[in-house]
Amino acid sequence: MTAPAIPAPDAPAPAPPSAKKDAPPILTGSGQVLATLEKLGVTDVFGIPGGAIMPFYDELMASTAIRHILVRHEQGAGHAAEGYAAASGRVGVAIATSGPGATNLVTAIADAYMDSVPMLAITGQVFSTSMGTDAFQEVDITGITMPITKHSFLVTDPAQVPATLAAAHHIATTGRPGPVLVDITKDAQQKSAPFIWPPKVDLPGYRPVTKAHGKQILSAAELLGAAKRPVLYVGGGVIRAEASAELLQLAELTSAPVVTTLMARGAFPDSHPQHLGMPGMHGSVPAVLALQESDLIVSLGARFDDRVTGKVTDFAPHAKIVHVDIDPAEIGKIRHADVPIVGDAREVIVDLIDAFRAQGATPDIAEWWTRLEQLRVNYPLGYSEPEDGLLSPQHIIQRIGELSGPEAVYAAGVGQHQMWAAQFIDYERPHAWLNSGGAGTMGYAVPAAMGAKVAEPGRLVWAIDGDGCFQMTNQELATCTINDIPIKVAIINNSSLGMVRQWQTLFYDGRHSFTDLNTGHLDGENTTRMVPDFVKLAEAYGALGIRVTKKEEIDAAIQLAIETNDRPVVIDFVVSRDAMVWPMVPQGVGNSQVQYARDHAPAWEEE
Repeated sequence: MTAPAIPAPDAPAPAPPSAKKDAPPILTGSGQVLATLEKLGVTDVFGIPGGAIMPFYDELMASTAIRHILVRHEQGAGHAAEGYAAASGRVGVAIATSGPGATNLVTAIADAYMDSVPMLAITGQVFSTSMGTDAFQEVDITGITMPITKHSFLVTDPAQVPATLAAAHHIATTGRPGPVLVDITKDAQQKSAPFIWPPKVDLPGYRPVTKAHGKQILSAAELLGAAKRPVLYVGGGVIRAEASAELLQLAELTSAPVVTTLMARGAFPDSHPQHLGMPGMHGSVPAVLALQESDLIVSLGARFDDRVTGKVTDFAPHAKIVHVDIDPAEIGKIRHADVPIVGDAREVIVDLIDAFRAQGATPDIAEWWTRLEQLRVNYPLGYSEPEDGLLSPQHIIQRIGELSGPEAVYAAGVGQHQMWAAQFIDYERPHAWLNSGGAGTMGYAVPAAMGAKVAEPGRLVWAIDGDGCFQMTNQELATCTINDIPIKVAIINNSSLGMVRQWQTLFYDGRHSFTDLNTGHLDGENTTRMVPDFVKLAEAYGALGIRVTKKEEIDAAIQLAIETNDRPVVIDFVVSRDAMVWPMVPQGVGNSQVQYARDHAPAWEEE
């Protein structure tokens, strides 16, 4: 009988008869989450661990491909993911545990939904066997977020992880971008299953239309060729579609004036002679009245928001509407579209350019431009110096933009400072302006700037914030300090909830009910009340804190902030609380009632 051969010491052991050479690896559900994110190209995530998401965090600890930023509040993770996505065009990822961890993400998810931001929210859930029992930190987060996400998934089986996350990523980044939530039970994270990649992604009913119908394109081109007073009304969809270069071609080909909404600032260069500015409640008079007096509005990735239209029945009464949007639900929702076009903004604009050229149209709109140029002369964007001796917020924001330049990123909170930042900084490129447009979320700026800096580390990133907004999410300065994310924060400190105060001044007979924040002005005894002291607060977080109270100090403070890159910087600009945002269309009236300044007759009536 012959003895069996003994393999060499370094020879591989023979495979068991049942093993297959190409068998997929067996991974826990948490391991599958990590592997899937890496396969999807995710390199940065923002989050906080907790009991129901702890198995995933145990896997994440060993990853060399994904950087995790430990935030101080889940809302900060959500806004950071938004800022990351808005600055880079890539999907932003936020992670939280079950219960309050998940519900703390809700505001940021709603914000992303309103502004079409591609975001992936991953939350842990209690054990599947405990669901429905009111278990510790159990919340039905898929149910809660159903109205504010493109889709919400619940995963209870580790084998479902790759396909679900791949589907979520696809949904978030295609069609009209937006947030998608994936809730994964703790037992699904702990159990194991074969990791199959690429997974089969089957999404019945999800077929975003990107290519528009040719007949509609021809109809739009014909209207553009015949119009005497056309306007290109540009929304944030142009930025999401990466269609700025094509928009520039269309504008120069047609010679039509361009207005860019709050969400579209930077989609068309501010320096371009055809750009009239931002329309809407606090838009420029030329932009507002151009829409109002037009005979054709070509809406590109805009949704006729109430802040743009004012009283809808009075909006652009003589204009035909070409409405281009990738979301068919938006078309005709507010204003009837004479030519509805469903499709990706970039593809539609390319087709529209070809159709316009093919018809050989040379529209004569010289008279229209004469009118618009006169509006520019009569109503330039400007401001008055405060009479109380305090700083002008408009001047400060203007100098931040001038000293930082168009390659910087500017994230704003919500309120007066947001409007001034939209008005007084020149935006020459897309992805330079980040703000909470639809939801109007106070506390957006600091975490969004943090996310933008992670996505675009080579760019200068400013958070332009109010003293009210800053106090909602300033704890993320600790995140920035510890993770070497040197953002710059400009607090426009008027010691009040400024936009609310402005409305109280104008519409409530000056009754300033509960809007005083006591963050930097003098009280009746001529002693400074600063609760909190923003400079001391910045220093406590490891940031450089600067206070500016004199006009001659402004430029030096901004320059010092720009040059300081070893830590975050916070500048407390003490400004006048009486400064107001003008122009303004009061709520509930038509855009023809746009006022250039307080106690100023409507611009329409003066012409």
